[in-house]
Amino acid sequence: MKTAVIIFPGSNCDHDIYYAFKKVLGAQTDFIWHKESNLSSYDLVVLPGGFSYGDYLRSGAIARFSPVMKEVVKHAEKGGYVVGICNGFQILTESHLLPGALHKNVHRKFVCRDVYLRVENNRSVFTGLCREREVLSIPIAHGDGNYYCDEDTLRELEENAQILFRYSNEKGETDRRFNPNGSVANIAGVINKSGNVLGMMPHPERRVESLLKHDDGLKILKSLVNGISGN
Repeated sequence: MKTAVIIFPGSNCDHDIYYAFKKVLGAQTDFIWHKESNLSSYDLVVLPGGFSYGDYLRSGAIARFSPVMKEVVKHAEKGGYVVGICNGFQILTESHLLPGALHKNVHRKFVCRDVYLRVENNRSVFTGLCREREVLSIPIAHGDGNYYCDEDTLRELEENAQILFRYSNEKGETDRRFNPNGSVANIAGVINKSGNVLGMMPHPERRVESLLKHDDGLKILKSLVNGISGN
């Protein structure tokens, strides 16, 4: 398995996800500058967190026009795997690879803390090592993580099992009290209809070793490595 980690001006979680895939999981992993125009040799493309182009206009709105994004779109349309984390999720919605949009947090404050996620669908390549309704502890760090979509889109997401993660408490309860940013239906992560593109606001790459308090994020990233590698 070969992984490309895209670097935009303002990316700041690129080394975290590179370390998780290369050093922890042993996957061949390369940094790819945003001006590159060839991703043909990669199985997985990762858009990391950060503040691409300073988050001017809207988060991810400028990054979608980077030269590499044409190749990311082609990669996804051919069935290649793509993961967008935090700012990467925002870029994926701006690029229309995922439905919906990310707005400013409902309380208008940047939030950085651990949250609980309930696994809604463990039949995807991204969650194969998780149990359905399993609760994971994963950190968030964002000011624009309020996921929004209209009622018709939400119904489609539900019907197609495209919602992978919801914000919850440690018992897996998903009412609004446990929603850190106002996201519709407590959504923390979604996939496209084809199941090869994931966007999520929480940072699994920050929970890949027990030294970091929890290694729940490893279940997500290892699921992907195993799924792509056929293990």
